[in-house]
Amino acid sequence: MFTDEEGGPDDYAEGVLALVERIPPGRVMAYGDIAEYVGRGGPRQVGSVMSSWGGGVPWWRVVRADGRPASGHEVRALSHYAAEGTPMRPGSDRVDMRRARWDGGDAS
Repeated sequence: MFTDEEGGPDDYAEGVLALVERIPPGRVMAYGDIAEYVGRGGPRQVGSVMSSWGGGVPWWRVVRADGRPASGHEVRALSHYAAEGTPMRPGSDRVDMRRARWDGGDAS
């Protein structure tokens, strides 16, 4: 799934990965945000792309809509958030989506 004839990522996966690469440090997008931005699929499809192909991009910048990082990768994601200064919800291990969500526009 999401693989081209040569075994690499297909056009949809490439679009998802290219967008994830553009998310600035300290900012995040939810799986659904990415699907909406690329204009195809939904959160589950984006999650499948990230599971298959996301190791080479800043995967920790893709979170659930409630700000939780990818299951099984919480500890590593939290260290990236601390290093990048990603806004977190007070007393929580969730990203503060109001402050950290990136809309795909110019990095600022």
